[in-house]
Amino acid sequence: MSGGQAQLMWDEAVTGYDFGPGHPMDPVRLALTMRLVEAYGLDRAVRTVSAAAAGESTLRLVHRADYIAAVRAASADPRAADGSYGIGTVDDPAFAGMHDAAALIAGQSVAAAEAVWRGEALHAVNFSGGLHHAMPGGASGFCVYNDAALAVARLLELGAQRVVYVDVDVHHGDGVQAVFWDDPRVLTISLHEHPRTLFPQTGWPEETGGAQAEGTAVNVALPAGTGDAGWLRAFHAVVPELLAAFRPEVLVTQHGADTHFEDPLAHLAVSVDAQRLVAEACHRLAHDHAGAAGSRWAAGVRGGGGRAAVVDPPGGHRGGAAGRPGVPRAGGVAQRSVPSDPAVGAVADDGRPAARLAGLRGVRVRPRRPARSGDPGDPPGRLPLPRAPSVGRRGLLMPAVGPAVGRVR
Repeated sequence: MSGGQAQLMWDEAVTGYDFGPGHPMDPVRLALTMRLVEAYGLDRAVRTVSAAAAGESTLRLVHRADYIAAVRAASADPRAADGSYGIGTVDDPAFAGMHDAAALIAGQSVAAAEAVWRGEALHAVNFSGGLHHAMPGGASGFCVYNDAALAVARLLELGAQRVVYVDVDVHHGDGVQAVFWDDPRVLTISLHEHPRTLFPQTGWPEETGGAQAEGTAVNVALPAGTGDAGWLRAFHAVVPELLAAFRPEVLVTQHGADTHFEDPLAHLAVSVDAQRLVAEACHRLAHDHAGAAGSRWAAGVRGGGGRAAVVDPPGGHRGGAAGRPGVPRAGGVAQRSVPSDPAVGAVADDGRPAARLAGLRGVRVRPRRPARSGDPGDPPGRLPLPRAPSVGRRGLLMPAVGPAVGRVR
């Protein structure tokens, strides 16, 4: 793809979105991802752009003024955060500079949407984005400002009349669905683990949109343990026909990495290969259906509660960038290869970085928290399915609820 076709949004300062030691949303993953992009030379194959942080008027497209003020206050004095507006909780602890970091991530997604809409790029991606749980009036599930919803809202402000949002994160895209619940111009499609077993316990099939937009929310709830075949079948059985019927002007997607079988906070069993196939399918669907000339696509990538292994195989297996990936093994688990580059090393089985990982420019690496063990029959490194109520972070098991709990009426 030439630089005129694809745009990558990146500003190193997005790694300031840091909830602190021990929190699953470790910003080192963003820096590692960008180092891989650079090692493959992808930053030279596309146009890399840094956008300004989203300003007050942009944030107000989705978020309430009192909530934005609360985020600013918590940023200035994190110790004063008391859980109001969802800030200062175990999921969303306050930290200094929280407003600036969250607004910067939002600014990248909004700028990506603007570039696609204005024809400056056919495709644009912000892999620091996808903070889809934030609500208009509160933080939720590691998300402060909902950059995905802001990107869609900005497209509507610019004149779009039909936008499709596809979310393949393991968690339901509840914040984006809530924002556009009564807006017939936006079709939200979410494929996620079933709400009976995973946060946010919404995304039931009968959630189909508000009275003014019936049928514009689509939820495909998948049982725990669903692997590549079931996940891909669900996507291809639902998404292409809906896009063909809705005829969007722009496609906005969220590609949470936490569907992966090694994610410690969820229970799907999807491989990197299947995640790549869905991303490629979204690319084709954008060309087939998005925009009068086709191909308007803005993507965000986020999610996951653990750092994935970074493998440095002998010889580098650089065929991966040309569609012929090597698949070495790390810690007994098949992993997609990455370039053999002095700036990229491996993560040891116990989560400690290999020596070369320390060579990453200014990247702080924290050990990965050991996975909780379940019954002997549970897949290695995975949380057990719920047997008793437990309290914890987004993704950690909540009480097994009855069918009436957590549903949108």
